[in-house]
Amino acid sequence: MPLRSTARTSLVDLVIEQMERLITDGEWEIGGKIPAEPVLVETLDVGRNTVREAVRALVHTGMLEPRQGDGTYVRANSDFGAAVQRRLRRAADLEAYEVRASLERDAARYAALRRTGEDLTALRAALAERDRAWENSDVTAFIDADMHFHRTVAAAAHNSVLADLYEHFSDALRATLQAVIRRPLPDSVRHQFDAHTAIADAIEARDPDAAEQAALAHLTEAMDALRAARPDDDGGGPAADTRAREASPGEEDHA
Repeated sequence: MPLRSTARTSLVDLVIEQMERLITDGEWEIGGKIPAEPVLVETLDVGRNTVREAVRALVHTGMLEPRQGDGTYVRANSDFGAAVQRRLRRAADLEAYEVRASLERDAARYAALRRTGEDLTALRAALAERDRAWENSDVTAFIDADMHFHRTVAAAAHNSVLADLYEHFSDALRATLQAVIRRPLPDSVRHQFDAHTAIADAIEARDPDAAEQAALAHLTEAMDALRAARPDDDGGGPAADTRAREASPGEEDHA
């Protein structure tokens, strides 16, 4: 949806509404930079103060993020998603994984009951993408592929509320996934090829019980490994993640 001139009533609210729509419709993608202030002023035909107030409001909700000397970037595609991100930044790894387990268990069960042939094709492609990223030792690509796989499972459940909720949660979970992948855990736990294949196989077989158990088993394995790797039971919150990264600064380059 292109930007358009804004009517001269409730200017700030109307500009906010347009910007929100551009974000939610994907015109302004998460992680991308929004147009510079002069461009917005000219395109929307409003004053600088109106644009600045609208941007400030979306920064406050967490949908936009200003970066000093660089511009303003899209951080989340809804204020709900931004709120989830803020909350997860304060959560321990295990807390996030417990919530993730609940979502993925239901997503896998419903996907097994409702998946289409197209869903299954997309699921197998996502699984192959995940394996390629692991073989290439590309941590960023592996995390992206892992999230894509689980989003595909959620989409195959054909429940729009569940899919939206998982979309917001998985965006916010990226930092937690990075922390887990970079921990000194066995490769079998970080990769979990068999576990993800089991999820796809159960969905293909239209076996909801097996799909639910496979999804729960793969996350339980990761949670058990995290507990074992943390003998002081510090909860693995943000401070613990920082210590882990400082202890192994080069690990982010190798899966």
